[in-house]
Amino acid sequence: MRILLASIYPYFYLLLFFTIPFDDYTRALPNILLAVLVLAFPFVVNKEDFKKIKTVPILLFTGFCLFLIVNSYSHGRLQEDFTVIKKILLSIGLVVLYIPIQDFDKIKKAIVLSSIAAIIFSVINIVVLTNTISDFHFGSSPVVIEALLIDRLYLGFLCVLSILVSYSLLKANYHPINRYYLANIIINVLFLFLIGSKISIVLLILLILLRQLFGKNRKVRIPIALLSVVVISGLYFVVFKGNKKGASSFQNFIVNTTTWDVRSITWECAFKVIENNTINWQGLGFYGTKEQLVSCYQDTIQNEYKKNQFISKRYNAHNQFLDFYLSTGILGFLLFIAFVLLLLIKNRKSFFYTALLASLVLYCMVENVFQRQMGAYYIGFILIILLSNKSVVQNKIINEE
Repeated sequence: MRILLASIYPYFYLLLFFTIPFDDYTRALPNILLAVLVLAFPFVVNKEDFKKIKTVPILLFTGFCLFLIVNSYSHGRLQEDFTVIKKILLSIGLVVLYIPIQDFDKIKKAIVLSSIAAIIFSVINIVVLTNTISDFHFGSSPVVIEALLIDRLYLGFLCVLSILVSYSLLKANYHPINRYYLANIIINVLFLFLIGSKISIVLLILLILLRQLFGKNRKVRIPIALLSVVVISGLYFVVFKGNKKGASSFQNFIVNTTTWDVRSITWECAFKVIENNTINWQGLGFYGTKEQLVSCYQDTIQNEYKKNQFISKRYNAHNQFLDFYLSTGILGFLLFIAFVLLLLIKNRKSFFYTALLASLVLYCMVENVFQRQMGAYYIGFILIILLSNKSVVQNKIINEE
């Protein structure tokens, strides 16, 4: 029985990550798969497997989770805050459930297949729309956004993960399988442009520049990367600053990239809440933070329709770092920052790991990723890689040490 469970356990894990984007259509399936993994875990795990998670970052993140529970319980808000806390626990739970799996490439391939399935589903919906709607615009059309399998932000996140995973799976020397990973990278990049996921596009540009800091010929690459930044900055000041139309286009690009109309208000209110409170030692709680933000929306937003939208939807801070500071206090915020910095130090010699961490940080800057179960799953995937005790990146294209 144990041998049978051990043989099928990785495939249940693979299927879990494959089905995440289809949560709206198969809402119960990921939860069922997660329950099966939890029940099977004691029968497939070995004592040696726990060595994979005997690392300082794991202990720090576990301490962060315990702090959230103790802090919320001691201030009488555990019941109302547990909705968010359990999603953070899900991320670390996925790391623990992963440890019996010896071949992590299977899980990586699940991300690749999942992104391809999500792209196919979305493209089919978009093609159907092109035949039914006369006024059609790629990327910017609200109808196109509705046609996507999941929210554009998270679909873009999945595509970026798929690109990075495909890059890490490329073989150093010629291998027939490389053509499939290269094709997947191209498909995901084109799809990001198709849906206008500009946060993801900006992230990819930053990752390309980041790549220049790793591997051979860094003495040539780094100056080229710096020169590219200077040229882009120069073009901005010469072309956009001196051209009202160009400046307007650039401004629209930034606005659309960060959903500025929402995030500018939520960030402004988050900072106002910080200013209106004394030193935030114990935190306001996740529920209490939303209450404070809603109160700010009532006082700040002049447009009645927009005000009602913000209040009815109870928009969060749209920044995971601000949310942790407001909700958990200074200690919780510092624990999370220390965890991120420790991961950076641990994985700084690997482009793949550093790129994953950079992706995590960027999305945490524009979204409360732990307040969405889908976000918790994808953060869990990143943590599985970053928290493993592997010291050498699996990408064999270039020796990055």
